[in-house]
Amino acid sequence: MLVKELQPSIIWEQFDAITKIPRPSKKEGQIIEWLIGFAKQHGLEWQRDDIGNVVIRKGATAGFENRQTIILQSHMDMVCEKNSNVEFDFDNDPIRTKVDGEWVKAEGTTLGADCGIGMAAALALLIDPTAEHGPIEALFTVDEETGLTGAFELGENMLTGRYLINLDSEDEGEIFIGCAGGVDTVATFSCEREAAPAGYKFYRMDVANLLGGHSGDDIDKGRANSNKIAARWLYEMHGLYGLRLSLMDGGNLRNAIPREAYAIVGVPADVTTEFEKNFAAFAEDVKFEFHATEPNTSLTLIQTDTPAEVLTADVQRRLVGALIGLPNGVLAMSMAVAGLVETSTNLASVKFKEGGKVVVTTSQRSSLESGKKWAMQSVESVFLLAGADVEHSDGYPGWAPNPDSCLLQTTVDSYKKLFGVEPKVRAIHAGLECGLFLEKYPHLEMVSFGPTIRGVHSPDERLDIASVDKFWILLKDVIKAI
Repeated sequence: MLVKELQPSIIWEQFDAITKIPRPSKKEGQIIEWLIGFAKQHGLEWQRDDIGNVVIRKGATAGFENRQTIILQSHMDMVCEKNSNVEFDFDNDPIRTKVDGEWVKAEGTTLGADCGIGMAAALALLIDPTAEHGPIEALFTVDEETGLTGAFELGENMLTGRYLINLDSEDEGEIFIGCAGGVDTVATFSCEREAAPAGYKFYRMDVANLLGGHSGDDIDKGRANSNKIAARWLYEMHGLYGLRLSLMDGGNLRNAIPREAYAIVGVPADVTTEFEKNFAAFAEDVKFEFHATEPNTSLTLIQTDTPAEVLTADVQRRLVGALIGLPNGVLAMSMAVAGLVETSTNLASVKFKEGGKVVVTTSQRSSLESGKKWAMQSVESVFLLAGADVEHSDGYPGWAPNPDSCLLQTTVDSYKKLFGVEPKVRAIHAGLECGLFLEKYPHLEMVSFGPTIRGVHSPDERLDIASVDKFWILLKDVIKAI
């Protein structure tokens, strides 16, 4: 079965069309033009601001003219991750979707259900002849995944509604009314190099097949971080064998737990047998350590050609010392909301750049501004001690819960009426654009809900088919009830 043949067809047809349009973060030109074309095709009013956000408007249906305007919000861009053995060009290729039992998946890449299925729902409501609703403003923002740029630079007069439904959640049966704020910390090391030492044999070490995932939603699931595993090994082997580092690369995106990393290293030729045995022991230790959460962990070591250069001993000591010393994962749990991660940090990527630079990117999140600041300072201090130059992003605010919201009560009532059970109402550790919208439009009442998506920000991303139907039914009912 093809994705567009799934039911309800009106939402799956839109999702199928969206997956065929390349939409990496900061490269949303094709999807912007497609959205404008969609509005023109269906005779709908549209508006685009300077940064590229698009609003498509539809008037109220008969009998609903006096209702409040409802904003349906989703983001255009998708996280572009693929397995290392997959040939794929996110700038040009359509996502290769497939129906696999109860799930929709992609072949070796992220699916883009985050937030493609939210976009599809908004578009479907705009053209559904059976939907009953007040005036609708469907807002599609750019660059949510790498900087929240669209929300930060939302143009004036783009929104007039009072109620906003964010369609960027990933757990059916849960309604979100708050989220964490975040900030990125980027360290740059100036890396002097020298000729590779004589009498050394060189190896490539790979960490692969980790689950990865969303650095907000999945940070508390005990998953391994490929950069931290590589750093642990580099630190230990330097102490035992005088290992020399030529190159390291791990992770790609600030908001994804890194799944893969590799390093090119050398050790004296007369210790290679012991070195290889020690690596095998280290690999077994790591697999055992994460056996409950990372069943497919792969660590491999193969001999490779001797590189021209390695890092100087001082640079290597400072870089590897920083990587091993950086905090990573959950830093604090909320004392106010049971089970909610309050503060975390993610060692997202390590990249050797041209010009003798190594750039290390980390991402901090917290539902408390003070917690976000503390996490940022914890990371910054390690980098500064290691002699790196440190910069922080502007960051983004959290979204403080409003449990007295009329929109929340309407959504809860609809869910109970439709499905006979009480939905969970909670905050989320992931970042949403809602906090930024609230800064610009403080009168807004907001909720966030969506279908079930798993493996977000990784090639294991998958969308639960049955939950899409429930998501669609709930959304139509809430829109009618407001």
